[in-house]
Amino acid sequence: MAISSQPSDLIFSALVFLLLSFPLSFAEIRFSEIRSDGRSIIPFDEFGFTHSGRLELNVSRISLSNSSPEYDLSQIGFFLCTRDSWLHVLQQIQDLDITCALQSDLIKLVYTFDRLRGNSAFDTLLQESEANQFTLVFANCLPQVQVSMDVRSAMYNLEGKNGRPDYLSAGKTVLPRVYFFFFLVYSALAGLWIYVLYMKRLTVYRIHFFMFAVVILKALNLLCEAEDKSYIKRTGSAHGWDVLFYIFSFLKGISLFTLIVLIGTGWSFIKPYLQDKEKKVLMIVIPLQVVANIAQVVIDENGPYAQAWITWKQVFLLVDVICCCAVLFPIVWSIKNLREAARTDGKAAVNLMKLTLFRQYYIVVICYIYFTRVVVYALVTITSYRYLWTSVMAGELATLAFYVFTGYKFRPEVHNPYFVIDDEEEEAAAEALKLDDDFEL
Repeated sequence: MAISSQPSDLIFSALVFLLLSFPLSFAEIRFSEIRSDGRSIIPFDEFGFTHSGRLELNVSRISLSNSSPEYDLSQIGFFLCTRDSWLHVLQQIQDLDITCALQSDLIKLVYTFDRLRGNSAFDTLLQESEANQFTLVFANCLPQVQVSMDVRSAMYNLEGKNGRPDYLSAGKTVLPRVYFFFFLVYSALAGLWIYVLYMKRLTVYRIHFFMFAVVILKALNLLCEAEDKSYIKRTGSAHGWDVLFYIFSFLKGISLFTLIVLIGTGWSFIKPYLQDKEKKVLMIVIPLQVVANIAQVVIDENGPYAQAWITWKQVFLLVDVICCCAVLFPIVWSIKNLREAARTDGKAAVNLMKLTLFRQYYIVVICYIYFTRVVVYALVTITSYRYLWTSVMAGELATLAFYVFTGYKFRPEVHNPYFVIDDEEEEAAAEALKLDDDFEL
């Protein structure tokens, strides 16, 4: 029986293509080792071709667990398929119109193993003139056969008059400039923050220096990502820039979530210490960020051909959601404490202003998390492959807005809501609070 007629295989194949819709950081030259693999479908990288697209496929050390001459080796091979076409291919198999994905007229056949003629390697070059986003897929429709092979795949578009290869997908080729632009923006923000700290040095707290470090790490992360994508664009590999990118991405992620937790607890503003429950949040968030970054490295470096790729992808998404939820608890606790303090400690005006600020920050954090985790991914799925860079731009603009809001609202300032205000304002606010309580009664 052909592979994909099994419901579990159909679900697995659909899940793989669904997860491929999330933004990934693959190099467009991929070296893959497949060892004794019996999977019916093995997806490799996804790439957006222009009218001058090329696919170089070099496969060596091919061996089959069962090389009986009775087997039809045309049932094993590589093909290109779009995401939309794949859904129709699955439907064809389910309706028994075909028994193997390689038989569908909706795919672009690259190579089948019946052409090996006893050889253990082959090289092929496919010129793709159709502008579309394709996924390179390996299909094995012989359940009794396990395959071992080394695969080198290179997908690129020819650009310019001299036809030099561009190894970035059609929708990602402008990403080096996008990341470098935001690096310049964050560098300017870091310079502005230094100026603010110097001018307001009498009201500077330790948290303000931590905020400066977060901005610097974000800028360095963007610079490394710009160089990473630039090298991939020209050569097809990252030349070590991906290592620096992972390091600064890890530091940036941990520092940002830590900053949100510290601001949410009022550390350094309201109190110079953390309560036990607040320390526990940090002890949860930091290890989870470590796990998330390990998962991201595994996802990027292995690609969807690895058997554990889907598992790591699910781990990454789950951990990221848990982190986003965990950082909200300290803000909620602070809002609750300030609401109680505003009614009991005789400093209504100060506590009301703090309460308002924390409510605003809570809403902004939720909006930031929702936009960068949900809306951006939605943009990836609905946007044409030619404009995938717009989802990156949207995510970076949302992040920039969040950084600017945080810096502005919690800047060192004499009249910051965290500091004492004059007695007249205190009395007026207390009276307003009393009237509000009478009205509620």
